[in-house]
Amino acid sequence: MEKIFAIINQMETDGVIGRYAIGGAVGAIFWLEPITTKDVDVFVTLPTAPGGTLLTLSPIYEYLLAHGFTPEGQFIVIEGWAVEFVPPGTPLVEEALVQAVERDVNGVATRVFTAEHLAAICLQVGRPKDHDRVIRFVEAGVLDAELFEGILQRYDLMDRWRKFQDTYLDS
Repeated sequence: MEKIFAIINQMETDGVIGRYAIGGAVGAIFWLEPITTKDVDVFVTLPTAPGGTLLTLSPIYEYLLAHGFTPEGQFIVIEGWAVEFVPPGTPLVEEALVQAVERDVNGVATRVFTAEHLAAICLQVGRPKDHDRVIRFVEAGVLDAELFEGILQRYDLMDRWRKFQDTYLDS
């Protein structure tokens, strides 16, 4: 996976993407026991053309195609992994991207969403697999309660959190 992160770092250095961070299941692996996943979610800010406001993923695809990687649906296959580049679609994800932390993967630096942001995003999305991931975060004891509740309050997720606790967590 470090080769993927090195390529993404080079893309940032080359100005193809702005700030990035790893989210989704691969992001969770930095905080939890490894799980099976098929793809890497890379959340990115996208540079816009001077005077333009339209965001496009075309420069990412063009760059990676020129470096020998192949598209597969919405993904680009890099080192055997399906990699998806995702602009932040909500204010919560924007904050997660800004506050991402640096981690070392076999000598390659990468940024990853904090455990608190990942758990809050899971609550916001609310799919069964997201609920399972929140349970895993809680059981692993990796969430800073004060930071997590601050995020939940900022993004109006406290009611979801209470309902989640009532449904899934022992009191």
